Amino acid sequence: MSWREAATLLGVVLASVLPSVAGMPVTTTVLGLALVVSWLALRGAPQPKAPGRVIASGPDDAGVPSSSPAVLGLSTDTSDSSFGNAAVPNAAPAGLTWRRLVQPWHGAAFRGLLGVFLLNGIASAIPATLLLFFVNDRLQAPGFEGMFLAAYFVCAAASLPLWLKVVARIGLAAAWMSGMLLSVASFAGAALLGVGDVWPFLLICAASGLALGADLAFPTPLLARVIRHDGASAGLEGAYFGWWNSASKLNLALAAGLVLPLLQWLGYSPGQHSAQGLVALSLAYAVVPCILKLLAWVALWCWRRRWDKEQ
Repeated sequence: MSWREAATLLGVVLASVLPSVAGMPVTTTVLGLALVVSWLALRGAPQPKAPGRVIASGPDDAGVPSSSPAVLGLSTDTSDSSFGNAAVPNAAPAGLTWRRLVQPWHGAAFRGLLGVFLLNGIASAIPATLLLFFVNDRLQAPGFEGMFLAAYFVCAAASLPLWLKVVARIGLAAAWMSGMLLSVASFAGAALLGVGDVWPFLLICAASGLALGADLAFPTPLLARVIRHDGASAGLEGAYFGWWNSASKLNLALAAGLVLPLLQWLGYSPGQHSAQGLVALSLAYAVVPCILKLLAWVALWCWRRRWDKEQ
């Protein structure tokens, strides 16, 4: 999974930096070639041998080796000592009826983890929504957006091998919690920045990118363990991941739908540099996401305690 996320981040960096560096014609050409290469790679990729349960393997949450499928990806193993050696059938998936579609919501572990994922995702989506406003109006540094995005995503990709070493020592949930705290520690200082603070903000982007690696690497393996724990029958994994992916899309919608009207109500208008509006922008861009991250950390801590009691 980490290799997949690193490749995704590489694409994001190219799409964000190339237009300002090389222009749109070169960007269109490069992205078109990347699409062709992706299609060829997909054609040559190994095909699944048989349908089966999508689960995570590893001894336990506190000691997953860095090469474990629970960290690097998903597995179709049928037993795991940390979950009672329950056999998992490889039968063909049944039709996904409405009853089966909502079945993931019956599990407290899934509901709790999805709540953490939503809180954490909205905390990350708010700065993404407000970045251009913050750079143009608070820092008054138009044209530097590509540099900030590149630092953020390159550091995120570079951090993935480091996070795999962290999870080998402390486990998936604890590693994700560490990433949340790193994100708060690195990003809170953005609220204190003002006009011309380009280089301090670049450092904040780099440190926040390091924390982003945890958000990319750990939620999905934790979800895979929840699926295994719930004992979902063959073919139901799609419902779990469908709700999960819907939540990831909902994050951006909620962030934009909540924070933009709030900023307008507090007196901020894009392009205007009133003191009240800029203070509101700084609070919405940096302070609100940090509060949501801390709430997500508390929710994950509670979820982990309950998870440990159920094992």
